[in-house]
Amino acid sequence: MRYLVFDIETTRANPAPMRNINELEIALVGAYDSGTNAYSSYLKDELSRLWPLLERTDLLIGYNSDHFDIPLLNRYYPGDLTTIPSLDLLAEVYKALGRRLRLESLAQATLGRGKKGDGLKAIEWWQAGEVEKVRDYCLEDVRLTKELFDYAREHKLLKYKDLQKVHELKIDTSTWDRAKNAPALTHTLSL
Repeated sequence: MRYLVFDIETTRANPAPMRNINELEIALVGAYDSGTNAYSSYLKDELSRLWPLLERTDLLIGYNSDHFDIPLLNRYYPGDLTTIPSLDLLAEVYKALGRRLRLESLAQATLGRGKKGDGLKAIEWWQAGEVEKVRDYCLEDVRLTKELFDYAREHKLLKYKDLQKVHELKIDTSTWDRAKNAPALTHTLSL
């Protein structure tokens, strides 16, 4: 199964969080392609280079990706990303725990390291023209998400911190390879 782990940074904050992504603009997309074992990033004007990766993937993986990243990226994509199977790690955590957790909490407890900043700081960097800082921040979030995915697949759990105590959260990964036999998309681009 070929999968793509990705994350998006925007040019400004959403005035109504989780409500209207149509008011946001992509600054940068970071991605990890399991087929090449490579990380890459794409500015908004470079997104056409990302489309072939999306078309060859069997599974899109992100953190809050079903409600944020995929709908936002779908506004730019010439096809329909919702036809590609996806795995949203935040949704998996919510299924297992009944509440949302920050990526930082999972990364610190499971991987022993956290994020390089936060989304608002990345927007400040972007607006100050510090594109490389945004790129590094985004790709680190992609690395954390990929490593959490790998850890959960191997151990069937993730860890999180709650009031300085580390808890284990059992994760049902039995359906995560569901796209293994599904063909990757190849029909929306005319390259």
